[in-house]
Amino acid sequence: MATQALYRRWRSRTFAEILGQDHITDTLLNALRAGRIAHAYLFSGPRGTGKTTTARVLAKAVNCLDPQDGEPCNQCAICRSLNEGRALDLIEIDAASNRGIDEIRDLREKIAFSPSECRYKVYVVDEVHMLTNEAFNALLKTLEEPPPHAIFVLATTAPHKIPMTVLSRCQRFDFRRVTLPHLKHKLQLICAQEGVQIQPPALDAIARYAAGSFRDAESLLDQLISYGAEEIKLDDVRRVLGSAPEEVISAIVDSVIKGDSGAGLSLINEALDSGVEPRQLTHEILEHLRAVLLLKNGGADLLSVTPEVLQEMTAQAERFPLPRLLRTVRLFNEASNNLKTGLHSQLPLELALVEATLTDGQATLSEPGPGTDAAPQPEPVPQSPPAAPPVVSGEDAQAREGGTGSADVAPSSQAGAPQAGAPRPAEASAGAADTGASPPAGIPELTRSWLQENWGAFLQAIRPRNRAVEALLKSCEPMAVQGDRVTLGFYHSFHREKTSEDRNRQVIEETLSELAGRPLRVKCALLEGDREQKEQESEARRREELLDNPVVREAVERYGAKVIDIQ
Repeated sequence: MATQALYRRWRSRTFAEILGQDHITDTLLNALRAGRIAHAYLFSGPRGTGKTTTARVLAKAVNCLDPQDGEPCNQCAICRSLNEGRALDLIEIDAASNRGIDEIRDLREKIAFSPSECRYKVYVVDEVHMLTNEAFNALLKTLEEPPPHAIFVLATTAPHKIPMTVLSRCQRFDFRRVTLPHLKHKLQLICAQEGVQIQPPALDAIARYAAGSFRDAESLLDQLISYGAEEIKLDDVRRVLGSAPEEVISAIVDSVIKGDSGAGLSLINEALDSGVEPRQLTHEILEHLRAVLLLKNGGADLLSVTPEVLQEMTAQAERFPLPRLLRTVRLFNEASNNLKTGLHSQLPLELALVEATLTDGQATLSEPGPGTDAAPQPEPVPQSPPAAPPVVSGEDAQAREGGTGSADVAPSSQAGAPQAGAPRPAEASAGAADTGASPPAGIPELTRSWLQENWGAFLQAIRPRNRAVEALLKSCEPMAVQGDRVTLGFYHSFHREKTSEDRNRQVIEETLSELAGRPLRVKCALLEGDREQKEQESEARRREELLDNPVVREAVERYGAKVIDIQ
């Protein structure tokens, strides 16, 4: 037999029961006491903060037969019918599925009829920002001068998408995210009424997961009650959410502080093998790092954790240098944005950990970090002092200055034959690389096969400089060599984009140049095997460019048009 969800069963029925929105409930109560009821309200704010609930309480308050100081009595026939969803004079419209002009025209025709049993007909339009511009224009006149028996309550999570002409005709109330104390208080009340035992750490975890949303918190609590445990514990919450234990998260952060990437990678993969989602694990690591950052800057009063966890985080904050901590937070935040589903969905998380374990010196790509074995540096080429300029005749001087008399000069002199002022050895080797001539003795000829044979030595040389770059290069292979340019082929566009970043490409070019004995440039490309992904990316770029067109954007926003195909 189906049961009613907790968030519906324990929906607030009076303004006093609406928690965390005192700036709204107090204003509405004072208006009801004074009889100053507006004809249109706009409730905006994040999901699950009480917008629709407040609209229903307002509908009861304006129609209640026996109001108590502005509050609905919840005992009269009107209040009971509204609570049970039987009242015909409370009309709730989902603008996401009724967004066209025809639905608004139908509303305009029916709004003129008097209420069937209540004093006011209350129209609650949810997700009102989804209406088309034509629908807004059709609603405008009715919204400005509705019948005296009609009240509009518009609810939205995106008030910036509503036309100013509509905003100016409503009293606007901005709902805020619910604080942790209010969330925990509401959950405790529900558990007490439902006869459910819950441990404080589990209660705190549910409230944190909800992120300011009553509905999310109550839905998770409902799921945990169905889980079947006699008492809800923190481990139960973690199992349902698929999150890692706190000691695992703390150990991962410890590995970053110690610079032990091997231990950190092992912990991450153990957590993922146990069923934790990469996105959830990254989120928890970020939450832990944020707590350490707050403790580092005297924000202990902003945290709500157990004394044991607080002690562990405080010790980590003392051992974590602030510059490295800031860099680590940025790295994991970037990883959370780059996480994708697929075979290597955890790779951004692993890259962030490896790069975070590097010391400040290792993170600087231009020089190896302290305490690491730097890659072997080639001996500098000795440079002899420039020879004295030879004495030249007038015709020779004219030829050097690029005058018209240079046509009489022999072709061999134009080709730059060696003279007293011949180029230095370094310039000669660079010239040989540019022209494709044979390299000097002792320097191997650069070919794709030579690069493939020495790829392992190249990775070994780059490891002490940047382990994150080494991890990226393991997913590519040499594609082509042309002159002084080496093209590396990648199987995934994410790896190619990360490697193409200036700081990563610089360390690759430096190491590869040292190995080959000549200056080289690196180009990153996708392998032909990833043609389908490249076509998808090209299609996405073309679609974005099309949607940036003002005419197309106007058609989408005003008429609800959709891009079907791009020729």
